[in-house]
Amino acid sequence: MIKRRKKQSFKKNYLISACLVACFVAFYLYASFYSTFFFVYLIFASLFVIGVLLYFYVLFFKKTIHIKLNQQEYLERINLLEADFDKENLFVNSLEKKIESYIQLKDLTEKLNRQFSLKDSCQTLSLEVNRIFPQKDVVVILYLFDQSGDLGIVTSKKNQRETNIKKKKGDMCDKWVVKTLKPLLIEDVKKDFRFDSEVVMQDVSRPVRSLMSVPLLSGKKAIGILRVDSPQSDEFAIGDVRLLMTIGHLGAIALDNAQVYEKIEDLAVRDGLTGLFLRRYLMSRLGQELTRELRRKKGLSFMMVDIDEFKKYNDRFGHVAGDIVLKTIGMILADLFDVPGNLVCRYGGEEFAILLPDCPKDLALKLAKNLCKQIEMQTIILRRKKTEVTVSVGVASFPGDAQLKDELIQKADLALYEAKRKGRNRVCGA
Repeated sequence: MIKRRKKQSFKKNYLISACLVACFVAFYLYASFYSTFFFVYLIFASLFVIGVLLYFYVLFFKKTIHIKLNQQEYLERINLLEADFDKENLFVNSLEKKIESYIQLKDLTEKLNRQFSLKDSCQTLSLEVNRIFPQKDVVVILYLFDQSGDLGIVTSKKNQRETNIKKKKGDMCDKWVVKTLKPLLIEDVKKDFRFDSEVVMQDVSRPVRSLMSVPLLSGKKAIGILRVDSPQSDEFAIGDVRLLMTIGHLGAIALDNAQVYEKIEDLAVRDGLTGLFLRRYLMSRLGQELTRELRRKKGLSFMMVDIDEFKKYNDRFGHVAGDIVLKTIGMILADLFDVPGNLVCRYGGEEFAILLPDCPKDLALKLAKNLCKQIEMQTIILRRKKTEVTVSVGVASFPGDAQLKDELIQKADLALYEAKRKGRNRVCGA
């Protein structure tokens, strides 16, 4: 800083200079009017004044340099302060983004925790990722592994709406993530040396320039892939991949829990041997269907199916052979009556029950006869011996044969015993 004392001495120097100039003017006037010899003294005085002025000029020059140096020092300090300020701004902005990301992750976790079914969990995860990365035309794709280990699309979102993706099992980028189980970031497909851009564009069959993809891992178990892509280049950065990895970890845990929950639910309502629904699920569903049928009035049919002489398979080939027969019959029933709304269940022991909404009795009888033929034609290998199995079927309808669900089951059961009494391998109606 410039001290005030130096400023006062600088003003004093100006005063001295003014006095000298005044004396010089006075001497000049005196020499001009009174004594020309006095010009000799005036010359010496002029030289003295010039010397003084040069001295003051040197002082002024040094002072100017000192001021410039101080100015540069102040500018450097300003630059340092501005750099610190910019650094603080970057830190604040980074902190704000982290807080925003944590809030988004907190909301995502809470929403995933409220979901129990796998379908709802997948929908929630893809919607929230689409909301976290709201750039225009960004597509969020969620792949899951099926029971055979193949990758398949579960959901795909664009602008919070479902979008159609032609490549259902993923492209070469997705296969790379599956193979390495590592996150992938491509800032520009055309500049990435790992993949042939032309092959990628043909493989994707839609405009994709940048993408990021992370594996969904729950512990050491690979569940699927979460992918976000865009038709614009340089849309994603390393920070986005880190955020997506965190989302993928949370999502993988939620999806794994949903899969376990669905398996537990299946164990509660499905038979472990045949995979068919159990009797208690049938009873709850039957009441609902009867109530619905009162409004639609299209007819509802109910079948009771029993394996003929099932005990002989257990006695002759053992209980394992009996399980094979039950499993085979269950697969045939599930395949023949694989129509939306139909319900096939294991009623108990070697008995099966089939609920056919919107199916009149005459059509149900035809379906039952076709079932008997299909099972009769089926050959089952038990202990390396070809074995033929037959079934008996009883059919009852609502409201023609019964008005209540217990009555409907009883009528179908009586019809089943009638088929047994008449020689088995046949169909009888109530």
